[in-house]
Amino acid sequence: MTDKYSADVELDVTNVAHGGVSVARLDGRVVFVADSLPGERVRARISSDDHSSFWRAETLEVLEASPHRRPHIWADAALDRDPARRAGGAEFGHIALPWQRELKRQVLVDSLGRFGKLADDHPARGVDVEAVDGDDAANGLGWRTRVSLHVDEDGIVGPYAARSHRVVAVDTLPLATAAVEYASPLDERLLGAERVDVISDGRRGARVVVRAEGRTAGEGTPITERVGDREFRLEELGFWQVHHGAAQTLSAGVRAQLFEELFDADAPNLDLYGGVGLLAAALAHRSGTSTRVETVESDRRATANAEFNLRDLPKATAVTARVERYLTDRLKNASSADRAGFSRASVVLDPPRAGAGKAVVQSLLQLRPAQLVYVACDPVAFSRDLAQLTTGGYELRSLRAFDLFPHTHHVEALAVLTPAS
Repeated sequence: MTDKYSADVELDVTNVAHGGVSVARLDGRVVFVADSLPGERVRARISSDDHSSFWRAETLEVLEASPHRRPHIWADAALDRDPARRAGGAEFGHIALPWQRELKRQVLVDSLGRFGKLADDHPARGVDVEAVDGDDAANGLGWRTRVSLHVDEDGIVGPYAARSHRVVAVDTLPLATAAVEYASPLDERLLGAERVDVISDGRRGARVVVRAEGRTAGEGTPITERVGDREFRLEELGFWQVHHGAAQTLSAGVRAQLFEELFDADAPNLDLYGGVGLLAAALAHRSGTSTRVETVESDRRATANAEFNLRDLPKATAVTARVERYLTDRLKNASSADRAGFSRASVVLDPPRAGAGKAVVQSLLQLRPAQLVYVACDPVAFSRDLAQLTTGGYELRSLRAFDLFPHTHHVEALAVLTPAS
């Protein structure tokens, strides 16, 4: 740290940035300020000055507050804790819930313009961030059905402090469901453990899985999640949406946004990064047992569960493969008839936070399906993929955004693209 900025500084916060922080300037330099809000003046401490283009700072005191500031929903993450001991995972917890969604909308729209190269007048830039049913009434609390806690060398169990890998002790978990919070061993010492996962399917309490140091988790115990009238089997430590209403929200969103006139039940429809088959089932909802769909997932246990979960769909298959390699092989072996079939297909892709990436997008452009349904958990990664897709001849036809992670900066987008006419 330079001597000039070894003391606390006062900063005027101007706008929100991707990642749950806001933006200020100090002698012309960009400073990302945690626990602040656009329009505020804060006293802050520079926490990192080792990057040439920006610094980071932690808010210590609010000198002029935004009208959208609220008491933090989690005392263990509030300003009266030292920044090094503030719990991570609720970085928007000091912001009124409707304004959180507005800030998420701003980040998404800015990403669409800067990285997605979407024109200012494109209808998608008017997107709103929609709440999940019930979240407003609960003030965005009690939605996490899965929590991962960490254990330090003294056996203390808790989350990491914000923007660190330092375990901090906490008294509550306000974003967790009641069952998950009750089961979490926050007041225990677990010497020799490394991580604690607390999982609930929302019906039978919660399970606690302790991972010992140096040992990976085993096969685990299958659990069942219900979405509408369909059940999904998955490993207890396998991937599933953490918000109790997220799976239903995304399934309904996929069904609603698919273009019916472009959906061909007998085409080689795909669910890429398919997990245990949630969105493949949503794709098949329109035509039921006559739908042909293949779900592709690199985790063999998830693929086995997908096969089980889609067993009532005789034309559904599940493949264990990396999506990039799967698409490359399909292209390499595709006949002219296969390519004609793909041109009628609907493809759902729900990639990890890093996005689909250039290789996957390039393969999709060569397959050129009738419609692409992209489920995105990171606005910047999605926008970069979007730019490649639109440059390759697709157009964004529909976009919705969902607040599946209240009191955090995360936002989920659901987009539909079709070949440009």
